[in-house]
Amino acid sequence: MEYLNLSKIDAYTEAFALGNEIWYEVSGWEKFDRWTIGVQITRSTDSISANIAEGFGRFHKKDKIRFYRYSFGSMEETRDWLRKAKDRGLIAQEKSQSLLAKVDKLPLLINQLIKYTDQKLKY
Repeated sequence: MEYLNLSKIDAYTEAFALGNEIWYEVSGWEKFDRWTIGVQITRSTDSISANIAEGFGRFHKKDKIRFYRYSFGSMEETRDWLRKAKDRGLIAQEKSQSLLAKVDKLPLLINQLIKYTDQKLKY
């Protein structure tokens, strides 16, 4: 019997990759930009995959799902910071659209994870 592995969960791998992409984007910014918006957008994006990972490590189904749902708040915060970064000229329009499109894919993946968890676990 093969057990589910965190690295095989699409919601986690996509969120993790997005966090890395944001980090590499922000690491090239000027100091003021990096310490104001950069730190915030990096933390919110990293929090998406971190909440999925923490939920995955929980024992009870309700506990798992609660952490998966926390990631939705981090997604909205990430969207907000991406819009601010674009409006303030830190991220180009095309790059902003690309990153926002990746964020927009995550709710479906996380909802699928929640549904799978709810259906497959007894408690």
